[in-house]
Amino acid sequence: MLNARRPNPLPVRPSRRGLLAGAGALVVAFRLDPKPARAAPGPNLADVKAQPNAFVRIGADDTVTVVIKHLDMGQGNTTGLATILADELGADWAKVRTEFAPADATLYNNTLMGPIQGTGGSTAVANSWFQLRKAGAAAREMLMAEAAFRWKVPVSEITVADNLVRHAPSGRQARFGELAASAASLPVPSEPRLKDPSEWTLIGQRVPRLDSVAKTNGTAVYSLDIRRPNQVTAVVARAPRFGATVKSFDAAAARKVAGVLDVVQVPTGVAVIARDTWSAMKGREALTVAWDDSTAETRSSDAILAEYRERAKGPGLTASERGDPQAALKGAAKVVEAEFTFPYLAHAAMEPLNATIDKGSDGGYDVYAGFQFQTVEQATMAAILGVTADRVRLHSNWAGGSFGRRATPTADYLAEAATVFKASGEKAPVHLVWTREDDMAGGYYRPTVLHRVRAGIDGRGAVVGWDHVMVGKSIMIGSPFEAMIVKNGIDATTVEGASDTAYALPAYRFGVHNGREGVPVLWWRSVGHTHTAHVMEVMIDELAHAANVDPVAYRLSILTQAPRLSGVLKLAAEKAGWSAKPQDQGRGLGVAVHESFGSYVAMVADVTAHDAAIRVNRIVAAVDVGVPVNPDVIRAQVEGAVGFALSAVLRNCITLKDGQVQEHNFDAYEPTRMSEMPKVEVHIVPSQAAPTGIGEPGVPVLGPSIANAVFAATGRRLRSLPLDLSGVKGA
Repeated sequence: MLNARRPNPLPVRPSRRGLLAGAGALVVAFRLDPKPARAAPGPNLADVKAQPNAFVRIGADDTVTVVIKHLDMGQGNTTGLATILADELGADWAKVRTEFAPADATLYNNTLMGPIQGTGGSTAVANSWFQLRKAGAAAREMLMAEAAFRWKVPVSEITVADNLVRHAPSGRQARFGELAASAASLPVPSEPRLKDPSEWTLIGQRVPRLDSVAKTNGTAVYSLDIRRPNQVTAVVARAPRFGATVKSFDAAAARKVAGVLDVVQVPTGVAVIARDTWSAMKGREALTVAWDDSTAETRSSDAILAEYRERAKGPGLTASERGDPQAALKGAAKVVEAEFTFPYLAHAAMEPLNATIDKGSDGGYDVYAGFQFQTVEQATMAAILGVTADRVRLHSNWAGGSFGRRATPTADYLAEAATVFKASGEKAPVHLVWTREDDMAGGYYRPTVLHRVRAGIDGRGAVVGWDHVMVGKSIMIGSPFEAMIVKNGIDATTVEGASDTAYALPAYRFGVHNGREGVPVLWWRSVGHTHTAHVMEVMIDELAHAANVDPVAYRLSILTQAPRLSGVLKLAAEKAGWSAKPQDQGRGLGVAVHESFGSYVAMVADVTAHDAAIRVNRIVAAVDVGVPVNPDVIRAQVEGAVGFALSAVLRNCITLKDGQVQEHNFDAYEPTRMSEMPKVEVHIVPSQAAPTGIGEPGVPVLGPSIANAVFAATGRRLRSLPLDLSGVKGA
């Protein structure tokens, strides 16, 4: 049943085929008309078609295979998405499997992004909610209709559960596999009945993840596992400075390295092709490359921040404004002024970037990777290879993390794989491998950002004025997404979380200067919220202290129009024992609350700050994500967000010296150690609202909750990230 596969059409056609090879990068220009991947909820029920053929297959052996249109990078969306469809279908969870969808934006577009297939912005569940429910419900009704026809009974007397279709009055029953083939020929119901929440048996329950066994026993296939017949490996020598290009190179020594097959120049550098990864790396070490730095970024991080500070003296472009904050600040009883800085951050996913490309006997191309922006990636490679997009077949594999890195608007590493394959003469399948060092020093970072805020309160402690300016490089300007997401020079992903603050601030202005440095920047798990939430929540904490009001009570007093934020804040405070704060010297609680991607999260951090270090003892989180499709996955995502973000809060940064990245591996960019992982408690708000996502929203509140806890513990206010531990010495 439901085996139909539509041909892979051309979802996005390059507007021109020219390669723009310059400044050390490779960009294929094409036109997109996407939506910003913004907050859920997803589309309305009435706007969603029932498409069981696209999303489910039922085999004669009763196996139910749910087709997943999103990339699973470890966040567990395959389990969550399968749960939705399986519940509506009435499937036995033990018989549910998943497979990744092919690239086909006409069937598998992300409805919150527009006409493109992609994963990001915590949209997977939100945009698929009604789509998968309708698909499962339609398939269920088709099975019921087939059974009613066979048994000559009213369909209203048919029930479905646990992969069985039953007619209780006659005692008849049939397995899904017995009915599927015939049911597939029936018309697809356009408006199948969706189950009432009281009928759900899987949604909202703790069902085991579908990928756990394969990832535990090693049978899960990642793109690093791909081996094609006669496959060769390529690594690329890239410029040490962003924007530099190859002036000349000498490959004589590299070609003498055992196993090296060829050396070719590509727009991003010089590729060494060898029989295996080790030989390719040794061949690259033997290369001599002269780089042209005439168009390269040559400044150090300090110089870039110094420029930012000068620019922050001006008001910048107006992202949000109401009232007259300047006048309000003049009349304020107290004014708090603060500067916040944030460094470049690497995504540092456990599986470095890699992809394999092969040419099929039909002249088309097969590519194997963890695809996060299928439409962009397919069109980009097709333009490079000189074929239409439908001739580039994407085979999605599990991905070992991403945190945004695999979803580049330029499809950078996949474009590079295509150029290497083409330059190699397409004689053998090419596996392009980025080493850890390539990945960490290769660009596409969370932007470095500077914020400056002046906020004032009146004699009763109420906020009367807030004047806020930031400087940071836009992710979207210059990308195919610019037309839709950048308005009046302001990138919505830069200012999110501050320009749309839920706090009732009567006189407020938020201005933005776009950074101009030559460092490639990209969304990093939770995008703009990574810095705006920190600034807002630390500043609010400072104002609460200035007003001599409890930080939780202070926040609630200005969240009167944000009931879901207030709800998670109260829940986190209650579960953390906020009213009975620790009395130990050097120990304190800090709180933060924030909305991002349509989800609401509050955290309370329990921190001990001593002479040499900060120890995060416990994190208590409360989350409101609408219907909690799979509570266990939600908890795991918040726990994972804490582990992911903690190292960025405490120590990590990417720094430039004379334009060159100084951190190249985990020795200098150390992830969170198991020994420093705090106890994490996650409390989920019951809800019947349409579900939103939780992949990203756990990150923004961790930093400010810890920084505010350090203040409570020591009286020292640490604003910038990573937290400067020297600031608490002697506390």
